[in-house]
Amino acid sequence: MMSSSLTSIACKTREHTDGWGLLALRLFVAQEFVQAGWMKLSAGLTAPEWFAGLDFPAVLAWLGPDLNWAAAGFGEVAFGLALALGLAGRLAALGLLFITWVAVYTVHFDLGWAGWNQIESDAGQGFKVPLMLGLMILALLLQGMGRLSLDAWLGRRLVRQSHDTLPAIQTHP
Repeated sequence: MMSSSLTSIACKTREHTDGWGLLALRLFVAQEFVQAGWMKLSAGLTAPEWFAGLDFPAVLAWLGPDLNWAAAGFGEVAFGLALALGLAGRLAALGLLFITWVAVYTVHFDLGWAGWNQIESDAGQGFKVPLMLGLMILALLLQGMGRLSLDAWLGRRLVRQSHDTLPAIQTHP
């Protein structure tokens, strides 16, 4: 009797908390990218000197520094907002994962394994923090946005609509 009560409590708790962890993760990651993208965009669409001197991956190098700067800024804001809302979340996560890879490739990897304890200094520009963000994004990409997302809401709505439009099945005795 006690065991089934505990199981019931655990199930009800899981029902009420399902999706909250993914929501918290989405909001944390999203604000990091929206803030970074907004800083880029508010600085203007011309790449700063330090950015213009970076060695971009082959395909992106053809775009030039100004287009890369603007694309990074717009991508971080747009994908970050989409991730926060959980709208086209896996696509947004994939976009942010790509942006993170480019950032590590161009800026952070050569600066080594520096991280949280030096985050506000030049010594904190290594790849530890982008790696952690990348792993968070990968978790969202693989797990989805959770039930507290627009993706889930739209999915539930679509299922209800398709259920409502299905013809009733006639049963004959």
